[in-house]
Amino acid sequence: MSGICDGRVVVVTGAGRGLGRAHALAFAAEGARLVVNDLGVGLDGTPGPGSPAVRVAEEIRAAGGEAVAHGGDIATSDGAASLVATALETYGRLDTLVNNAGFLRDRMLVNLDEGDWDDVLRVHLKGHFLPLKHAAAHWRTEAKAGRTPAARIVNTSSGAGLLGSVGQGNYSAAKAGIVALTLVAAAELGRYGVQVNAIAPAARTRMTERTFAETMTAPAAGFDAMAPENVSPLVVWLGSPASAGVTGRVFETEGGRITVMEGWHRGPTADKGGRWSAGEAGEAALKLLGEAEVPGAVYGA
Repeated sequence: MSGICDGRVVVVTGAGRGLGRAHALAFAAEGARLVVNDLGVGLDGTPGPGSPAVRVAEEIRAAGGEAVAHGGDIATSDGAASLVATALETYGRLDTLVNNAGFLRDRMLVNLDEGDWDDVLRVHLKGHFLPLKHAAAHWRTEAKAGRTPAARIVNTSSGAGLLGSVGQGNYSAAKAGIVALTLVAAAELGRYGVQVNAIAPAARTRMTERTFAETMTAPAAGFDAMAPENVSPLVVWLGSPASAGVTGRVFETEGGRITVMEGWHRGPTADKGGRWSAGEAGEAALKLLGEAEVPGAVYGA
């Protein structure tokens, strides 16, 4: 296998199914050597039978590629460290990290308990931070030794993190945090040869096919816009040397559509030059809101 990732070593978390599996297979098809991570748990985060990571690694090898499985919990420091160590011990290098692992525990806010909040933020947000931290530490060491890498990190946010989603307060908060983490990482790690971007994908996965069953149903014929394989080409490009100079960006991708998302930026402004009274501040705020763009609708509203 050869392509735009020929010879690169790529780690994909949550790669046993859905988007992660599609990413891993697409990277392998472009010549990458893979570390396929998946804890092998159910939708609610509890352990499931078998090892999806092993199955995907075997699938890649059967197609002529190179892949090893990793079953550690990347939301722990030890698990994230062993993920990076697996790449280095197996292939002697690490070039790209794709943070993709996650699960759902959807509830309306008044029914959302503390455990469901903590678990979702742990897997999504902490599960992005820790692999990123350990990979970045390796690349910083390489850069300081005069071996500055062409390293790439691709994080996985969501439209829920950009616009919000009714019934997904914990998931939306975690995915919004991933966007902020992406921006900070891009700013901090560029000096070490690391580019960091994020995607907000829409695709049919175990997480979405129940929550959005009607829109996620595969068509009987024609282009399957919700197939996870539609998202992977952009991820592969972002994880390759071909994306040089692209960092700190968020891309929405769905079917055949790619959109550069433009986040918070300063809109209409009023400056009194002194302290406002509450009434004055309210009048100014209403005037500014009349001049501002209408925000996108929250999903499910």
